[in-house]
Formats: sequence, C-alpha cells, structure tokens
Amino acid sequence: MQYKAVIFDLDGTLIDSLADLADSANIMLTEYGYPTHEVKDYRLMVGNGSRMLMKRCLPKETSEKFIDEALAKYKKIYESRFLEKTRSYDGILELLKELKADAIPLAICTNKHNKAAHTIVEVLFEKQTFDYLIGEREGIPRKPDPTAVLEIAQDMKIRPEEIVYIGDSMIDMETALNANMLPVGVLWGFRDQKELEENGAKVLLEHPAELLEKVEFVKN
Repeated sequence: MQYKAVIFDLDGTLIDSLADLADSANIMLTEYGYPTHEVKDYRLMVGNGSRMLMKRCLPKETSEKFIDEALAKYKKIYESRFLEKTRSYDGILELLKELKADAIPLAICTNKHNKAAHTIVEVLFEKQTFDYLIGEREGIPRKPDPTAVLEIAQDMKIRPEEIVYIGDSMIDMETALNANMLPVGVLWGFRDQKELEENGAKVLLEHPAELLEKVEFVKN
C-alpha cells in the first residue's frame, strides 16, 4: 500500500530529550528534598504527559494537590532549560528533507505540553517543516486516545489508513492502531523493540532513512 502523510511522535522519535527531561525533574525533586532518579530510569516515566511524569517520579504517597504544585514547578524549570542537551536524532533532518521534497504532509502529535513542544520544534527544525503540531492541551485527551491524530488527518483531508504514525513507545503504537494508521516503531528512542512489537508495530526502523525503504509513499 502507498501512504500519503506522516505523523511523528516528538520525544524519543524526532528528538533525544531524555537528559533535559530527567535533569528538570531531578531539579524539582531536589528543591523539595526528595530523592532523584538516574537519567536511564526516566525512559519508563516519560511518554504519558507531564503530570504522569510527576506521579512516577514523586514518592508514591504524594497527594494530587501536591502533584499539581510539583507539575507547575517542573514546567517552569523545564521551560528555562529544555534545549540544553536536547537535539534531533542522527538522520532525522535528512529524512524530513526528503519527505518534504516529495511534498508529503508532515505533522507531530505529542503528549509533551504544548508550549514546550512548539518552542523546541521552532528551534530545532526549519520553518514550515511540519504542517501541524499538536501537544498536550486542555480539552484534548492524551495519546493513545486517537482524537488528536484523527483531527490532523481530517485537516489534511487524508484517510487515516493512508497515514503513517511513527513513535518509540507502546503509547504510540496504540495510538496508531486506535486511529487505523500504520504503526511504525523506532529503535533509537526511549523504549525497546519488545515493547513496540508487543503493542502492534508493523514496521521497525533502526535508522530514519529506513522509512523510505520499508514504507512506500505517494509522491506529489
């Protein structure tokens, strides 16, 4: 089958942001006097939005009210330093350039809070690379709910089954399946091959360039 568009996850897919996410959360924890976590441990904490990250990194008995307070502090810390170590993965810029050359619509759907997502994309990627960018925002359920990616498909005027959804986690594969899109898993991200395969990945990529080898696109 030929596909007409691509929707990407952001963290762990287009960008390696783990160190900045972990460092920001650890600064927040330190300010409250709580134990911190190793950067590698955050691989399993991120992906479900900032509030869930707070629930996972804070002590288990933390109240919902305090989680809200910690979340506000974390966001303020992260927004002041989220580009210290974050970079696009090797090969991503080249892949995006090739897709744009073929006039294939590109979008991002992420559970990262909206303001941070937009700022990072504006800095790390060329203008007009992406036709749509949807981050975490009030009134829109987080992935794996398909609402946001289906909104993008509708705006693109492309059937969901003609769209490739690319991500690095169980959440992303479930999102693709829930939206009837092609689930493509990347092996350079935060989660492993086993998780991707067990949650429905139809295609696995070891390097961004493999997308154009393993998936056929309609060139415009």
